[in-house]
Amino acid sequence: MVLRYLTVLGDAPEAFLILIAAFLFSMLVGLSFHEFSHAFVADRLGDRTPRSFGRLTLNPRAHLDPVGSLMILFVGFGWARPVPVNPFNTRNPQRSMAMIASAGPVSNLAMAALAGLPIQFGWVPFWHPFVSPQLAGLYARAWTETPQDLVGLFLGTVVLLNVLLAVFNLLPLAPLDGFRVAVGLLPRNLSQPLARMEQWGPGILMLLIFMPFLTGSSPLFVVMGPLIDFFLSLFVGGGQPLRFS
Repeated sequence: MVLRYLTVLGDAPEAFLILIAAFLFSMLVGLSFHEFSHAFVADRLGDRTPRSFGRLTLNPRAHLDPVGSLMILFVGFGWARPVPVNPFNTRNPQRSMAMIASAGPVSNLAMAALAGLPIQFGWVPFWHPFVSPQLAGLYARAWTETPQDLVGLFLGTVVLLNVLLAVFNLLPLAPLDGFRVAVGLLPRNLSQPLARMEQWGPGILMLLIFMPFLTGSSPLFVVMGPLIDFFLSLFVGGGQPLRFS
């Protein structure tokens, strides 16, 4: 992912550094807060499993996986260390499962909303790095025109990355949070057949992730695109919708 923006380094090194800082911030804070939120909600519902594993903390060292973090930086997708939970320690395991799983994506949406406030108020512009590599040099000049533009690039990138993380994790495929939410919310006659498909989820997910390299199109972003555009419009006050086709 970072390699995509190496062309910006020569034209606007300060923009490149801002992008790296935004990616690192989103990874260190966004992923850590995501996993902490799972642990916090589980603990509040009566499951002390995350606490016993030392996961009831905002310390990134407790949550980040070194390989998964490097994958996020250089490939564009990766993972943190999953928080161990046992919803059967709570009063209503099925409902608790949905609440614990949804806490992670909700935390990222909250971070995106907070980072988007200066953009909403018109204090800084909304810039994001999802532009054509051929146009990166042109955008780099706009990103670095004023200090406000640089701040807008940092905040806009944080907003976008946290929205992406939330929407991706809400997909109803194992091992993503959306799978647990769906199993927890659906009626038993629907949740049980879905739960039995858990073993196939990682394979299906990897196939969908790599499909753009095989076919040139991304079914994931066909599904995710409208939700991403909705949350960006909500958090940064509109702007040109993103297109991931």
